[in-house]
Amino acid sequence: MLRLLLLTALAALVLAEEDPQALFLQDVEERVVGGEVARPNSWPWQISLQFKSGSSYRHTCGGTLIRRGWVMTAAHCVDSKRTWRAVVGDHNISQHEGKEQYISVSRVYIHPNWNSNRISNGYDIALLRLSTEATLNSYVQLGSLPPSGQILPHNNPCYITGWGRTSTGGQLSSQLKQAYLPVVDHKTCSSRGWWGGSVKTTMVCAGGGSLSGCQGDSGGPLNCKVNGSYYVHGVTSFVSANGCNQQRKPTVFTRVSAYISWMNQVTRDNVSVSTDESNFY
Repeated sequence: MLRLLLLTALAALVLAEEDPQALFLQDVEERVVGGEVARPNSWPWQISLQFKSGSSYRHTCGGTLIRRGWVMTAAHCVDSKRTWRAVVGDHNISQHEGKEQYISVSRVYIHPNWNSNRISNGYDIALLRLSTEATLNSYVQLGSLPPSGQILPHNNPCYITGWGRTSTGGQLSSQLKQAYLPVVDHKTCSSRGWWGGSVKTTMVCAGGGSLSGCQGDSGGPLNCKVNGSYYVHGVTSFVSANGCNQQRKPTVFTRVSAYISWMNQVTRDNVSVSTDESNFY
């Protein structure tokens, strides 16, 4: 589900997949550009977020299993009311391989400051409460989140993963793909000729060349290696409207470490009914 968004001096393309029966959402399909097919279940916290279309389900975004009953994804993926499910343990989304777990979403929690008309403001993050807890095994594991406030250095090694398009305007990938996207520090990414003021400090830039995220990758993880282990440092958010793999227009991610406190609060308080339900349904 990618959404075309006009910014001050440029256009940004959000990374999600289109429902042909809901063209008013201005969503388009996409996937990881370049890269390679991942080894099956080598990113066991990756989920496929799917919505019900008629009698079947369609892939629209990615996500990360952060607790057995919780998925982290992008707000722009779930800011429309649909019937959602998360598929964990998946590799080929066009086939049933026997390792998948299909779990319905019971509730969606969108960050209260999210504005679908101003993705450049940030807050593109949401949590999904699953109807039942996922069973952890060798194919399904929890993604590790970074410490609150942690910011990675320039060129820190990271991988984007997803089933999005392999080229701008191309087809969705049936198999999970991965692409190496090193971090681009905020000073560089927000400089003139790059993203400028459209990139906030609560975002992470990665890539900026022949490899990138694309529609269908939205909401999925940016997996970054720190001290020998992988942590999910980003939630895939947007790319340039001129194409998914534009030079000096790195893929932009919601910086997970900026939202640890909010996520902890949501998961801790999820059993209570909020007095302000504008941020979830």
